[in-house]
Amino acid sequence: MQAKESRTDAKQGRVVGLVIAISMVIWIVAQSLGPYLGLPGRYAILIDFLALVAFLWAIISGMLMWRSRRTNGKEK
Repeated sequence: MQAKESRTDAKQGRVVGLVIAISMVIWIVAQSLGPYLGLPGRYAILIDFLALVAFLWAIISGMLMWRSRRTNGKEK
């Protein structure tokens, strides 16, 4: 049972890491291409907002993972 939980935690950790990395890369590319393509500033704000949402999700997911590990560790 413990091995299954650790695999699930590892998988969730990888997903959180991928979301952080991919959103950061997309944000950097979009911020550098925006002025080059002549996009209005409202698109930059939209991209910033989407990146913040992704980072907020990652923080919340990380905190929930941390909390579940602490509670699972105390029960054993």
